Amino acid sequence: MIKRDKYLNKIISKQNNGLIKVITGVRRSGKSYLLNFIYKNYLLDHGVNENNIIMLALDEDINIKYRNPILLGEYIREKIINKDEQYYIFLDEIQKVENIQNPYIDNKESLITFVDVLLGLMKIPNCDIYVTGSNSKMLSSDILTEFRDRGDEIRIYPLSFKEFYDYKKIDKSDAYREYITYGGLPLAILKDNHEDKSKYLKDLFNKTYLKDVLERNDIKNNQEEIDELLNIISSSMGSLTNPLKLSNTFKSVRKINITSQTISKYLDYFIDAFILDKVYRYDIKGKKYINTPLKYYYTDVGLRNARLNFRQQEENHIMENVVYNELKLRGFDVDIGVVEYNYKDENGKNKRKQLEVDFIASKFNKKYYIQSALTISNEDKLDQELNSLKRINDSFKKVILVKENIMPWYDNNGILYLGIYDFLLNEDSLDI
Repeated sequence: MIKRDKYLNKIISKQNNGLIKVITGVRRSGKSYLLNFIYKNYLLDHGVNENNIIMLALDEDINIKYRNPILLGEYIREKIINKDEQYYIFLDEIQKVENIQNPYIDNKESLITFVDVLLGLMKIPNCDIYVTGSNSKMLSSDILTEFRDRGDEIRIYPLSFKEFYDYKKIDKSDAYREYITYGGLPLAILKDNHEDKSKYLKDLFNKTYLKDVLERNDIKNNQEEIDELLNIISSSMGSLTNPLKLSNTFKSVRKINITSQTISKYLDYFIDAFILDKVYRYDIKGKKYINTPLKYYYTDVGLRNARLNFRQQEENHIMENVVYNELKLRGFDVDIGVVEYNYKDENGKNKRKQLEVDFIASKFNKKYYIQSALTISNEDKLDQELNSLKRINDSFKKVILVKENIMPWYDNNGILYLGIYDFLLNEDSLDI
């Protein structure tokens, strides 16, 4: 069994809180498995009667009639037979429930939706409601709009390296090499060889994710441009860019005219679908955000590699993406840091230079400045990583992550040096 203890604990912490728990995340990341297997077994192990767990997989043909919201509400209420016992309602693929016209009102615009059903069930005091939904029709933005303060989102990510390593039980270096190649989507991990993993990831991207985005946003004639945009973003993962720069690339290299506004809109579609993340730059000394340029990262590096047919394996950029994803799943707000400073050149002229900090990771009262460096084996490379960190004057911790399997240590500037395995396998490693 692949353990997802972090997410199980999140669900447990929200149990019986009076809100609708909505499990979101990129498709095939394990939402249904988490709810219908891991959490269900937890409830059974803690004394909940199986008859008090009401489960419906709405994507199965046997449950097709419950895609009618009225019939769905009636079915669940019929199962709640004892007002003195707690019931747990699991609705998988809730987006399959169709909107229907209200039969009691002669107005075609008066619709009954699954949201109406869930809000009604919320009022039953001995019901605890959990739903999952496809990202093509059920996104974070939808939850905020539809449920407002009555929905409680639990975002699930593909497997972290620790989850992957604990399941595979192989050498760390072998596990890391496989993880940065194929990523952490559970079904990809279960495939036996490169051919099967590659086919699964490519098919998932093209036949599921891409199709979802095109259908949701009613895109019929621009798939070629979107394909090309994804290829460019995949190739430049972790590099500074912006929609205007991408628009110019289309014009100069691909001979295609596409506006920066359209490019920005397309990229946001993939962010909404949990496939990409957008990260802004933050001026550390000026304490302000810089809107452009920015960076894009993949939620799963295996998807990025599959998009490029596993050709561009720049380990430094892939490691940076893995670090970013790890920080996000640990609950950090993540920005790219910028340190500006003034100096005089060899001719005595005043110059201004911007140095980059790969990540500023913030959570509550904690903040970390983090450099992701494949290696610092030579002095020039070390100086490059240190230059920006040494110019930050506040007292928050500064960290350099390296690929080498080193013992954690601090230099004379108080900067922590940490190996990537220690960082990924120990959630408290930044506080060593």
